[in-house]
Amino acid sequence: MSARPLIPRRKLFGNPTYVGAKLSPDGQMLSWLAPVDGVLNVWVAPADSIAARQPITRTRGRPINWQDWTPDGRYIMFLNDENGDENLHLFVVDPRSSDLRDLTPFANVRAMPTHWSHVVPDKIAISLNDRDPRWHDVFLLDLATGERSLVWENHQEFDFVGLDWQLKPRHARGNAPDGGSRMWRLEDGKATHWRDVSFEAYTNTRPWMFDATGNYLHMSSSLEHDKSALVRMNWSTGDERVLFKSERADVTGAIFNARTFEPEAVCIDPGRQEWMALTPAVAAELDLIEAQLPGRAFYVESQSDDGRRWIVMSHTPEQPATYHLLDRDKLTLTELFTARPELREYRLAPMQTVQGKSRDGLTLVSYLTLPADIDGDRPPRPLPMVLIVHGGPWGRDAYGYRRDHQWLADRGYAVLSVNYRGSTGFGKAFVAASEKEHARKMHDDLIDMVDWAITEGIAQRDKVAIFGVSYGGLASFVGATFTPEVFCCSVPVVGISNLQTLLESMPPYWAGFAEFMYRSYGDPRTEEGRKLLAERSPINKVDNIRKPMLIFHGANDVRCKIAESDTIVAAMQAKNIPVTYIVYPDEGHGFQKPPNQLSYIAIAEAFFARHLGGACEPVGEDFLGSSHEVRAGADILSDLGVA
Repeated sequence: MSARPLIPRRKLFGNPTYVGAKLSPDGQMLSWLAPVDGVLNVWVAPADSIAARQPITRTRGRPINWQDWTPDGRYIMFLNDENGDENLHLFVVDPRSSDLRDLTPFANVRAMPTHWSHVVPDKIAISLNDRDPRWHDVFLLDLATGERSLVWENHQEFDFVGLDWQLKPRHARGNAPDGGSRMWRLEDGKATHWRDVSFEAYTNTRPWMFDATGNYLHMSSSLEHDKSALVRMNWSTGDERVLFKSERADVTGAIFNARTFEPEAVCIDPGRQEWMALTPAVAAELDLIEAQLPGRAFYVESQSDDGRRWIVMSHTPEQPATYHLLDRDKLTLTELFTARPELREYRLAPMQTVQGKSRDGLTLVSYLTLPADIDGDRPPRPLPMVLIVHGGPWGRDAYGYRRDHQWLADRGYAVLSVNYRGSTGFGKAFVAASEKEHARKMHDDLIDMVDWAITEGIAQRDKVAIFGVSYGGLASFVGATFTPEVFCCSVPVVGISNLQTLLESMPPYWAGFAEFMYRSYGDPRTEEGRKLLAERSPINKVDNIRKPMLIFHGANDVRCKIAESDTIVAAMQAKNIPVTYIVYPDEGHGFQKPPNQLSYIAIAEAFFARHLGGACEPVGEDFLGSSHEVRAGADILSDLGVA
């Protein structure tokens, strides 16, 4: 191991110094999240004078993870829940007086702001499931008084209701019998069938937004293509025009004009992000960003109402999220702040985009990080490796800053993340290839890339760990039970051990895409489906576990309930199979409180060090304030010097 000092866990996983910058509608003020007494809160400053910053909230307990200005510029709104139960409340705070109000003070109700703009500046649209926990109704919320008025009562069982910029319901989406979605037009309080989206096209066909007139709807669509295209639809006639498509990857993002709501630029990500201007109006801006931030992934996070000022967030593998103010009149790009300036003193590791082939011929776009002190794209000798499996599974890994990659590479490991079949961004056929392939071809893709890393001289065959959150937790359980000979240890986090109980205990508000889940995994309502789910569930393969396992879960998880981990731990203990089990009683689907994040990472680090042989930072103060409960396997704490 290198003698250089380790990057402290606290600097990678503690609170960011700045995150989530947003412009006020007039472009004069800036808001963001930063710690107050160790908890992320809302701060404001003049956009041209960050030094005058001050916090306007002082919440305790759970951090605030999202904030934005109301369209009239009078307030800043944010969401928060209690203990990770996902019953989010919508708050507003006055940036001048710091007066704070909970606009949705309802128990066991999930509030989501869905639509707002300068067109109706004094109101926003929100969805609430207070009438029926399965279905969200749509309301207009008066920001000054807190009064709400119903605009769509969702008796039709839609999982999404789309509005135009006048905050009028125009379209909706719900289940289709084949596992795809059925889309509807909404007019005068009535829903009329519009079109069906096939199961194969479900994940990459989505309405985005109307233009300002309400006459044209922009959407990503793979109805006529494998890779989703950006499409402009005449709402009156149904005529569609493709504005952009690529044969290499789905359209995954766009920059819209702040006044007309017409798309002006679009991006794809076949392995590295690529932006293309759709109109000369933004060509100079994209050229400026490319010139000043070469090689960086970036997004326009916020715009002033007149569109003349943008907040641009960029990052690279070696540079955490950094926020810039783009002045389009002056054509200047000014750095505001970076999320983790304390990392500047450390050498961070580059990331490689690599490609392998699945055993049945699919291209698997993956990302590899090696320790920073290794020169070149291969280590001088094979390294112990951690395979990190992304959640979803309908998400993806991407090129850029990843604190988990930096942490593990810094401890001496190769780190590999694989876009296995089912990952999004690579076309509908790639997603469809994952249908009912859990613990089969989806897992084979991971094994094929592990074999690739071994063949390439990157990974040490007997020192490969599997680690993941949510679906990545399922993959980690699968690795331990279906392919125990491949991995020397596994770390499932809020993972799934029983596919049938997962589908039978989904949050009520997931009902709108239940048919998609059933077709993807197996239908628990049929004997054939239950048989398939049992066959692919790790809970029924516990006898195969032969390697060490470290399990984490949040007690209040509503997506993947704690019973998923409780039952497999009990089954292992009944068979005298060693296991370490850590539970956070004040967390849900993932760990948000910084003390809990730090203790989770510290325990995982000790586990990897024990079984892979890498470096381990002493625990220091990383357990202070943590709620973790060690429900099995407490001996791992001795590796951290904790009695």
